[in-house]
Amino acid sequence: MPSTDAPVLVTGASGFLGGHVVRELRAHGIPVLASGRNVTALARISAAEDRLVLPLAELPAVRRDVDAVVHCAALSSPWGRRRDFEEANVAGTAAALAFAERNGARRFVFVSSPSVYAAGRDRTGIREDEVDVGNRLNEYIRSKIAAEALLQEALRAGRIRELVILRPRGLIGAGDPSLVPRLVAVHRRIGVPLFDGGRNLVDVTAVENAASALRLALRSGDPRGGVYNISNGDPRPFRVLLEELLVRLGETPRYRHVSRRAAWAMAAAMEAVCGVLPGRPEPPLTRYTLSTIAFSQTLDISRARAELGYRPVVSIDEALDRAVDALSPEVR
Repeated sequence: MPSTDAPVLVTGASGFLGGHVVRELRAHGIPVLASGRNVTALARISAAEDRLVLPLAELPAVRRDVDAVVHCAALSSPWGRRRDFEEANVAGTAAALAFAERNGARRFVFVSSPSVYAAGRDRTGIREDEVDVGNRLNEYIRSKIAAEALLQEALRAGRIRELVILRPRGLIGAGDPSLVPRLVAVHRRIGVPLFDGGRNLVDVTAVENAASALRLALRSGDPRGGVYNISNGDPRPFRVLLEELLVRLGETPRYRHVSRRAAWAMAAAMEAVCGVLPGRPEPPLTRYTLSTIAFSQTLDISRARAELGYRPVVSIDEALDRAVDALSPEVR
């Protein structure tokens, strides 16, 4: 059994969310063993003795006492090969699970994704049990559903003692590698597609709030596989959120007004074509991307508030400020 002062293993610690989780835990006096593949990024947040520079597949061979595992590492993309997502998100989760089991971890905290709710329609106030486990909108969604199932089965089989799953929505903040840079790039290249006048509601989460929720999940929440939605609880119309970003960059909004039905059909056609081209290049538009920018999708976070004690402490406006301030000079 690990000692009471054993560290928490954080996988994906060299990534956006994982790095913030390491800082959040350490700020609250929780020792951390940081795992990742980017030695430079890990060196910025961990001493040599407190980090593991290795791929997930090698984790099961490591012997280190740990109190718990926070599994942040994942391949997240709207497009890609099934085998790549399965290797990273299903086999990778199995490797982190094997590490937890063999090193006596008290609890396994898994970062899943609200992409499991994605659909080509408006969905508001989504609760944690409103998941279509047959969702096949893209391979990322398929892999996250499979990883959750893998962990729930491991819990039932007694391989791990406690399991908590979080689904944080649309992370933004300093170091954001995806959401803000993608929006800025599309806006500058062709203008941002606008659907239904941009009135569709979007939920996002300051990365610091997600990190705080993960810290809380180490001690709170239902240990019998409890699942929790995480967001800032401040849904905003897509157009409003985009313009709040662009004003910080000093840019005038450029829009392309598009029919949702036409765009959905176009995205499906692009996916079909790119899926058979050599190298399977990412389509300019995917149905998954459309599900996030063309339709309302908001999460019910009342369970996280009640059972985790979760309270967003960094506002969306603060998160946007930090995301823009941290953009590279060539992007800004």
